[in-house]
Amino acid sequence: MAIVGLGYVGSCFAAMLADRGCHVTGVDNDDRLVDELEAGHCRYQEEGLAELLFAGMAAGRLRVTTDYAAVREADVVLIAVGTPVRADGSLVDEQLSGACAEVSRYLRDGHLVMVKSTVPPGATRNLVLPLLSRSGLTVGEHFGLAFTPERFAEGTALRELRRLPIVVGGIDDASTAAAAEFWAHTFQVEVFPLASPESAEIVKLADNWWIDLNIALANELAKFCALYGVDVLDVIKAANTVPKGAGKVNILLPSVGVGGSCLVKDPWMVWRSARERGLEILTAPIGREVNAGMPEYTAQLIIDELVRLGKRPDASTVAVLGLAFKNDTGDLRATPVEGAVTALKKAGVQVRVYDPLVDPVQAEELVDIKPAATLREAVLDADCVALMTLHREFADIDFAELPVATSCLVLDGRAYFPKERITALRRLGYVYRGIGR
Repeated sequence: MAIVGLGYVGSCFAAMLADRGCHVTGVDNDDRLVDELEAGHCRYQEEGLAELLFAGMAAGRLRVTTDYAAVREADVVLIAVGTPVRADGSLVDEQLSGACAEVSRYLRDGHLVMVKSTVPPGATRNLVLPLLSRSGLTVGEHFGLAFTPERFAEGTALRELRRLPIVVGGIDDASTAAAAEFWAHTFQVEVFPLASPESAEIVKLADNWWIDLNIALANELAKFCALYGVDVLDVIKAANTVPKGAGKVNILLPSVGVGGSCLVKDPWMVWRSARERGLEILTAPIGREVNAGMPEYTAQLIIDELVRLGKRPDASTVAVLGLAFKNDTGDLRATPVEGAVTALKKAGVQVRVYDPLVDPVQAEELVDIKPAATLREAVLDADCVALMTLHREFADIDFAELPVATSCLVLDGRAYFPKERITALRRLGYVYRGIGR
């Protein structure tokens, strides 16, 4: 098979399919990415990914190239290129259109093409299909076409690919059946066949719409709990015991904000798609507004607490631990930490940053601060240690050994320290503050 697009998603599927015995050709127009992989370097920090990729390449089951002609030799073509959106929620389709146009040049009788890139409802039918049809071949007669959304989470991708159900929606019944058979055979997981590509396209959007809106609820609940001096994590734990539907109430956790390549754009894709058909969706933009405001809210928590401690913000130092948008990744895409750092700098705070998983050059480009080389350098005489991620390296920090300033604030942006840890911090002379805690 051929996988078009060796970004994070495409690389994960290439590795897994090669591991399952498929002969995979990964195609990408990024010469540097292909050269890196051939030289044994994987730029994506996903547990187990590099090992699987290079094991597949060493075994001859996986190769990478910039030549789309490799598509012709495959039986199945998986398109997994980036699909960003503009500020108005409309799809930036250059990568997808370009990939489909290239695939059309090598499309042949018997091909099954599956789209994995997140798209607005109707894009498989109205954008992808016309471009593939430039080949002169007819869908349903010469080739199959289906949409199959990517739904795993960064940081746990390979584990989830081994167990998550896979959704498929074909342009016709034969395409749906072929796509379902492919995934059932290769991944041996439950497959959900749907009646159309539009159904499958909406499944992906619905998942991320729900997650973003649920986190927005958690963030506003945290703000609400703070008004009464109540620990939001206690409230969430108790609230989530109520049976509802097929499960229980499931409020997620508050944090410094939402980031990554999907959650920040997919709700806008929903909103834009609905508006184009005359429906005004309300919850998607509201959730986005709440979550987009959390970095500044978090920065203000730090500033307010510094003032309460008798420290001038413009004479204080804040050590930000973790720049990535998620624990145990080095991914800076749409990271909410950037907004928090910007707000702190605007208030005159001296900010240091440290993230052992993030490329230092990318970090400096993002926040215009040269990252500290070590944890100790970052926290030296700091008035606040702001844990914006809980990488494994941060989980075991010995706060008693940190060379911080007197009455140092620990801002918990995503660590969710248990009460015992908070009590221990206070015994050491720290002041603790979390989101809604």
